[in-house]
Amino acid sequence: QVQLVESGGGSVQAGGSLRLSCAAAADTFGIYDMAWYRQAPGKQRELVASITTSSSTNYADSVKGRFTISRDNTRNTVYLQMNSLKPEDTARYYCTAGGWAGWRYWGQGTQVTVSS
Repeated sequence: QVQLVESGGGSVQAGGSLRLSCAAAADTFGIYDMAWYRQAPGKQRELVASITTSSSTNYADSVKGRFTISRDNTRNTVYLQMNSLKPEDTARYYCTAGGWAGWRYWGQGTQVTVSS
């Protein structure tokens, strides 16, 4: 079992920045691919960004050039740096850990609200 705890959400104005953190309570953090998903009210959960165990990254087209995912295996933490935020980025952001079998563990999420 891997417990994931997100933090760093909040309310910002459009154009602002936030950095989300996801701390994993697991010594095996380094063996998992990690990702951030988000879900806005009335919408399906969508992949925002992912990072593999070798730090290869992938981004949704809507956040490319604005968001950066990174990981620090010494701190068992994955980050999502979000710049140039837009109102449409408003959602609850979830951290997840997994591998070839899919995303296995999920955090409780952290709310991001961007006002225009």
